[in-house]
Amino acid sequence: MCLAVPGKVLEIEERDGTKMATVDFGGVVKDVCLEYLPDLRVGEYAIVHVGFALQRLDEESARQTLALFGNLGLLEEEFGDPWKQAAAEVATTAEADNR
Repeated sequence: MCLAVPGKVLEIEERDGTKMATVDFGGVVKDVCLEYLPDLRVGEYAIVHVGFALQRLDEESARQTLALFGNLGLLEEEFGDPWKQAAAEVATTAEADNR
């Protein structure tokens, strides 16, 4: 399933002529294109789908939606479990070091 997920803009920069943002989705941080919402600012929330910020969202609505998605397990389904991914990366690195 591919969700439109609310996220908070942490940082904005231009990359190769494209306005991009670092966005926090309840603990998972991803890069997002801001070309559809070029006036979005750091600290604001947006609905993001397939890497594009599509609509500005107020903070309370964003928090409620993230909580609901989290309770339903949809964030883990969409983004994976970041702790599990980090543990797997550490295990892989340790295994490579032991060779």
